[in-house]
Amino acid sequence: MILKAFEKGADGVMVVGCLEGDCHYLSGNLRARARVGRVADVLDTIGMGGERVAMYNLSAGEGNKFALFATEMVDKIRSLGPSPVNVARKSRKQAPAQEEK
Repeated sequence: MILKAFEKGADGVMVVGCLEGDCHYLSGNLRARARVGRVADVLDTIGMGGERVAMYNLSAGEGNKFALFATEMVDKIRSLGPSPVNVARKSRKQAPAQEEK
């Protein structure tokens, strides 16, 4: 699903899970962290940048911390700029219009 978000045009993806060692789904947060790491590796390999995906661990009562993490992620993605996928799509859409002139 994380890669699908990038395919659909996301500039970045933030995954939030339970605190490690305190997950209702036992090891779900650990599997999610491993998956995020693999996606980051794939993004690095294809030249999109693994820093476009991040995993944060929080408890349900840490709303203020969630807001800080969300702001941090938004700032990071803004500094990276639009996803190369979106840049390529935009240039493809503009190319036929330019050829008609």
